[in-house]
Amino acid sequence: MYTVLIADDEQNIREGLKYIIDWTALGFCICGEASNGEDTLRLVLDKKPDLVLLDIRMPKIYGTDIIRTAREKGYDGKFIILSGYSDFAYAQTAIRYNAGFYLTKPIDEDELAEAVEKIAQDLTAERNQSENIAILKTKARNVILQEIITGTYNASHASLLSPGQIEEMNLSAEIYQAVIYEDSDALLPEGSQGFAELLKITNKDHRSFEYLEEDGSQVILLKGQFALGKFRDFLNGCGQMPFWQDISSPSFFLSYGRPVASLEDVCLSYGEALTLRKRKFFCRHGQHTLGYDELPGQEDCLPPDHTVLAKYCKKLTDYLLSFNRGMVAETLFELESLLSRMSDISSVRLFLTDLYLNIKEKINLTYHMADIPFPSNGTAISHIGECSYLYEIIRYISEMAEMIITATGNPSRTTVLDDIVYYIDHNYQNNIKLESIAPLFGYNSAYLGKIFNKHFGESFNSYVDNRRIEQSKELLKEKNMKVYEIAEAVGYKNVDYFHKKFKKYVGISPAEYRKKYE
Repeated sequence: MYTVLIADDEQNIREGLKYIIDWTALGFCICGEASNGEDTLRLVLDKKPDLVLLDIRMPKIYGTDIIRTAREKGYDGKFIILSGYSDFAYAQTAIRYNAGFYLTKPIDEDELAEAVEKIAQDLTAERNQSENIAILKTKARNVILQEIITGTYNASHASLLSPGQIEEMNLSAEIYQAVIYEDSDALLPEGSQGFAELLKITNKDHRSFEYLEEDGSQVILLKGQFALGKFRDFLNGCGQMPFWQDISSPSFFLSYGRPVASLEDVCLSYGEALTLRKRKFFCRHGQHTLGYDELPGQEDCLPPDHTVLAKYCKKLTDYLLSFNRGMVAETLFELESLLSRMSDISSVRLFLTDLYLNIKEKINLTYHMADIPFPSNGTAISHIGECSYLYEIIRYISEMAEMIITATGNPSRTTVLDDIVYYIDHNYQNNIKLESIAPLFGYNSAYLGKIFNKHFGESFNSYVDNRRIEQSKELLKEKNMKVYEIAEAVGYKNVDYFHKKFKKYVGISPAEYRKKYE
């Protein structure tokens, strides 16, 4: 429905114009009326009606001046000029300002209806053309964005886009970063709105980031220092988000490439993000992000060979035969670290399948009289093939190892706790958590936490922190490492968090502790 403003200094004429034709049938609704030039001009600029019926001789401001001023201020609606025969010279002036139609008073009903109908047709055609142009611009912009992301932009469009066009498309920025975003849960909305909520920003007019879908994934192109800073803040706060702590797999996943300084290099950042997306399989338990600093080196991309398979098969079999849970867990952790640097996921699955089947065969040969409840080979192969993450396969092999020890040995709670302490003492510098260690020893994390606390008089996390702090004190005495290096060496990735923990357990800051031994 289009809008019409009726402007005439005579009330009876205004009333007549309201009812002389069926405005609704012609696609219009009356949005206002005015009796003088000042009010008319104000309403035209405020309401921006699609059509103005305007008497040429208006008090205060003439109709021609209303049209001229409105045009100068950007109004592009239609006018129908109403005047007496003696005002034709004024009407000619108004028509020069694209006034449209000129009708003489008294107004003929059919003539007015015909003019309004023609204007409605023109407005519809203009609206359709404007919408088509907007659609074409959006499509062209999306194509250019896709080519920038994939790296075909340089070849086909670099010479066609001027700096001014890049600015007009809101693509100009001092820095860019590509992010691939997957949302597999209902915790957050999908698409760009969900990503904006993650970063707690608005993205009006694409000022902060661009969003598109490429190769079945949601791709985000961050633009400018503000957006990249908010993304860094989000990454730094990932570990403190409470709803992630009790889920077995990520509800969403982000991979991101390095920041780059030009549109031409955006494809490099996207290429890194795409490589990391394909490495989602190697995420640790509860890990939701992979960044460019976690890309594997070229030397780490070769799949493990039969020598590596034989080595780990022997180590794990020997530890199982000696009921050494601690070394089984440590060996599986070592193996997980090794395999996480590989590139070919199918080769990793095949390696772990062969490892499990070889261990099963050797255990069955050794304990051929024992009733060990192994699943069938087909069941084991199917389970390993269906696991979405490496840590899930390692956990499955760990569960099988605990089943073997339980079926062939005489496990005790004290032995398990001693093995866990041994494991902590040798791995405190890694990202060890109760929920990831418990399955390696065949326990539920909540239950293991309770018996650990009861046996040692402190929580698992407190024991780990104490072990880390004791080692950091020794390193601080040596004075050959900086505080942030010591923090990382004992397992704290965030130096501020290390400061907080050190002061909690020691009572003074690391720097103050070091001064005591100068």
